[in-house]
Amino acid sequence: MPSSAANRCCPPWPPPPPRRLADMNYSRFITTVSAARKASPIRLLTELMQKSPPSLISLAGGAPNPNVFPFKRATIAIGHGTALEIEEDLMTRALQYSASAGIPELLSWLKDFQRNLHNPPTANYSPEQGQMEVCVTTGSQEGLCKVFEMLINPGDNILLDAPTYSGTLAALRPLGCNIINVPSDQHGIIPKALKEILSAWSPEDVKNHSHHLPKFLYTIPNGCNPTGNSLNTERKKEIYQLARKYDFLIIEDDPYYFLQFEKPWAPTFLSMDVDGRVIRTDSFSKILSSGLRIGFLTGPKPLIDRVILHIQVSTMHTSTFTQVIISQLLQQWGENGFLEHIDRVVEFYRTQWDAMLVAADRWLKDLAEWYPPAAGMFLWIKIKGVSDTQQLIMEKALQKEVLLVPGGAFNINSLEPSSYVRASFSLSSPAQMDLAFKRLADLIKEAL
Repeated sequence: MPSSAANRCCPPWPPPPPRRLADMNYSRFITTVSAARKASPIRLLTELMQKSPPSLISLAGGAPNPNVFPFKRATIAIGHGTALEIEEDLMTRALQYSASAGIPELLSWLKDFQRNLHNPPTANYSPEQGQMEVCVTTGSQEGLCKVFEMLINPGDNILLDAPTYSGTLAALRPLGCNIINVPSDQHGIIPKALKEILSAWSPEDVKNHSHHLPKFLYTIPNGCNPTGNSLNTERKKEIYQLARKYDFLIIEDDPYYFLQFEKPWAPTFLSMDVDGRVIRTDSFSKILSSGLRIGFLTGPKPLIDRVILHIQVSTMHTSTFTQVIISQLLQQWGENGFLEHIDRVVEFYRTQWDAMLVAADRWLKDLAEWYPPAAGMFLWIKIKGVSDTQQLIMEKALQKEVLLVPGGAFNINSLEPSSYVRASFSLSSPAQMDLAFKRLADLIKEAL
């Protein structure tokens, strides 16, 4: 029998820590620009029309007439399941504008899934207290960028553990924030190091909501890109308590959550969020399709609502057609069918992971250092005797017909030397990985 979402995550979570003494003051986190956003009247009309009975005669909308669209129906073959049939009525809807937060049936499925999988304490809070809310985004990257722009004023302090995803750093740098690097190891952020950094702020600073307090901590808790680091449960608990003590938000960017190689899956920050201070990003890119561009944000309603207001005036909404495809698939599969698909995906990547480790051990054992990642699709390799891999990879590696990413690309300061390279085991065959590491070994030997 397939196991349920609740059984996939963590063992029964212990009772949460005591509720906060006061509700979160979300207004102190939001930028002036975000606070000034108002609902788009046209977007509100679109959503109102979609909830209205068929008898309504609307002369209000500016939607094009779908009768002029050339696409009429579609059949999509599914690897494990019956084909998705998008008939004319559904196709008409799929090609039209839709609500900025996401189409209702997909939102409903995602909300139920998050409740079942993570059991967030905030699920039953009032909206003002930080009730769990979900919105669909055009990939998790859109969600991240809009969250950053909602929270960051120039000069704000933010915390993250670098090396980290280069797309995050590229989104943060233009916003003019001070990025404070928190030391980490193969088990993720080191709470003792985070505590030492935070000790620069006094209890009085926290009480007075000093503008210099860090706004948030950003982390990729599972299979971090590029390091493969995964935060363990005890560290997450310690970090969450520090977030409560120093009143900062946690941005839990978790695109590799479903690519954990061992069960039970690690408890999430969302699952322990009694305050409503966690904003979580999830992505279907690694498990359903990267090109369909579907992600979703989960977090306190007062903050997610701000993101939706931004979506209203930027992308307007994630592709309705894409949402319909994903929604039809998830409804056909159900939660158990989706999780069975995840098992198949994980098994593929576990085989790839094993092949890369075998190749690394064969060719790089005396030339480099690494540790097996617990999740994700990357191996983070430290080259012995090479202080900076930039020139080695960007110039000489191409001559050897092998390509990896030099570690400096993931540093806060990309010009800072790095002795690391990132290797991905997602696309290459075991034979290609073996040959690639042989070529890398030859390259390293020539450089020493």
